Amino acid sequence: MSFRIEEKLFVTKNSLIDFKKFIIDKKGKHLYPKRLIKSLYFDNNTYQMYEDSIEGLVPRKKIRIRHYPNDKNIVYYHELKISSEEGRFKKRQIIPKSEYINKKKNGVFDSQYGLCRPVLFVSYEREYYLVENIRVSIDLDIKYYSSTGDYLGCDNDCAVELKAHYFIDKNVLLNLFPFQRIRFSKYCNGLKRNKSLNLISN
Repeated sequence: MSFRIEEKLFVTKNSLIDFKKFIIDKKGKHLYPKRLIKSLYFDNNTYQMYEDSIEGLVPRKKIRIRHYPNDKNIVYYHELKISSEEGRFKKRQIIPKSEYINKKKNGVFDSQYGLCRPVLFVSYEREYYLVENIRVSIDLDIKYYSSTGDYLGCDNDCAVELKAHYFIDKNVLLNLFPFQRIRFSKYCNGLKRNKSLNLISN
């Protein structure tokens, strides 16, 4: 288990060119080529993961299966994003396509949330950078779909996230990236767009 710091930055599409220039000025470099990501999120019948995320409660988690549709050989990753009192970390396991199909049909069981059904697809393009051992991801063209594939809408702005080792001083991170911090959850934003769901926080 490896805890990490995750921070979201407020960067609009209109200011994205300036942000990328900022990365270049900081001698940042590309980590990987840009790629398309598609994730299927799960939740229980009361959308407790959504509510816990909105309220900022811990411990909480998100359950998803992620793949990269444009890869030559598609691999499916069953992921748990966990937020605890100690910090945040991610568990990731490769699963065969048959297991992905089964989970998409029947759901997954979680010890904290019980039976969780597929509720949301999210797709987007991600760019990867590295600035002084800080990973910077920029997500663009974020689109949301229901679990049955109905288009729910898109985000007009991009999502910029910093990922760093837990031992890095947050003040150093703040000075290195002097931008407004925000809360941004693709999962929560997508569910809000599905008017057929009975979400408590709405």
